[in-house]
Amino acid sequence: MSVLSLRGLTVTIQTPTGPFEAVRGVDLNVARGETVGIVGESGSGKSVTSLAIMRLLSPRVTVDATEMRLGDIDLRTLSERRMADLRGDRMAMIFQEPMTALNPVLTVGRQLTETWLRHRATGKREATERAVDLLDRVGIPRARARMNVYPHQLSGGLRQRVMIAMALLCDPDLLIADEPTTALDVTVQAQILDLLAGLQQERGLAMVFISHDIGVVARIAQRVQVMHGGRTVDAGPVGDLLTRPQHAYTRALLSAVPRRGMRWGRERLGAVEWSGDDEVTS
Repeated sequence: MSVLSLRGLTVTIQTPTGPFEAVRGVDLNVARGETVGIVGESGSGKSVTSLAIMRLLSPRVTVDATEMRLGDIDLRTLSERRMADLRGDRMAMIFQEPMTALNPVLTVGRQLTETWLRHRATGKREATERAVDLLDRVGIPRARARMNVYPHQLSGGLRQRVMIAMALLCDPDLLIADEPTTALDVTVQAQILDLLAGLQQERGLAMVFISHDIGVVARIAQRVQVMHGGRTVDAGPVGDLLTRPQHAYTRALLSAVPRRGMRWGRERLGAVEWSGDDEVTS
């Protein structure tokens, strides 16, 4: 059984000019221990898809799906209270920018222990030890001391590690990582990718990894789905998609990735030229 089963997801946003379908007919399956990447440019529907799965979109946004299941749980029919019980427990999300996702007026330790206590009937001491252990596991030096600092006192890389620790605190079945390395420099980005890959294999997580960078997705995922204009336009195992892309948009994305050995000033990166819903050339 898939950890996440999604069929026919359509997300409609009401705008002043009428309804707009931000996501149309997206299917997604993720098995335990598998990482599926979703790649596409800004506005392609990647983040909206993840927020729809987590049920974090505005009530004014209409979400329809033929199937949306976490294991044997039908996410479409859950009350908001039951959904809140699942979020942070059996399903968790790492957001793009930890400085806005973390509460600036609460210490790191307070935020971690509150997450644990929300979902586990234990005392504060056990919550603290669990939080310190997770901070240590995600590679934060002096983890116990860092429990008393505020998010703004940490570097971008450490803040992202705190977000990862918070997401993994309750051992979720499903982890959604939405552009978790976008705001980080290349060295820290590589560290975070290695950390996520190691934790995913160690814990047997089902992970959805979202990025606009097809190279980053190819590094961490076993399968990839390419989104464009709110739809999945290409999908398959990483190796097949990189070597035999089926859609012009995927070929355009691949042509825009810098290649080793490119001659500066003599070779140009590709660009996506789009003139309509399905008209993409590279």
